[in-house]
Amino acid sequence: DGSLVPLRQHERATGRLLAQRMPRPEAAEKPQVNDAESPLSWLRTRKDRAGRPLISDAQYLAGERLRADFERSLLARRITANWDHAGGGKSTGNAEASMSDGTLSARQRHHAAMAAVGPELSSILLQVCCLSTGLEQAERLLELQQRSGKAVLGLALNALVRHYGLGAQRATTRTS
Repeated sequence: DGSLVPLRQHERATGRLLAQRMPRPEAAEKPQVNDAESPLSWLRTRKDRAGRPLISDAQYLAGERLRADFERSLLARRITANWDHAGGGKSTGNAEASMSDGTLSARQRHHAAMAAVGPELSSILLQVCCLSTGLEQAERLLELQQRSGKAVLGLALNALVRHYGLGAQRATTRTS
C-alpha cells in the first residue's frame, strides 16, 4: 500500500534483515581498501616468467603499511570543499593544532618512511602505494623510461621493507 513501516517491524514481518550492523570501534579505525583498485594487489597477484609474484609478501606489506599511514595522516588531496570553518568559524591558521594524536603520529610515520627511502625513490611510492596510480601512469608522471616503473618500484619497496624491519621475509626485486 506504499505506507512507511518501521524498519524492525518490516524485518520481523518479512524475515529479511535490512539494517546494516555498525562496525566495531576497532574495525572502524582501519581504512577500507578495495583490492581491485590497488596497484600493489595487482602486482602481487601477477606472476613473472618463473611463476613468482611480481612483488614479494614483504614488499606488499611495506607498501600497504605506507598507504595506511598516508590515509590516516590526512595528507591526501581534498576533492571537495573544506567546510570546517564555514559559517563564521575562526581559523587559527594552524591545521596541525586541530589534528588528533593518531593523525599526527601517522603523518610522522609516513614522513619518516619517505625520508628513509630517499627522494629518488619516494616519488614512485607516493604515486603507486599512496595515490593508487597505475605503473604506466606513474612512469609518465615521473618521466621514467617506459617499462622501468616495475624495477624502480621494486627498489623503492625493498628500501621500505628495510625501514619497517620486514627484512626477515625475503624481499627481492623482480625485473622481467
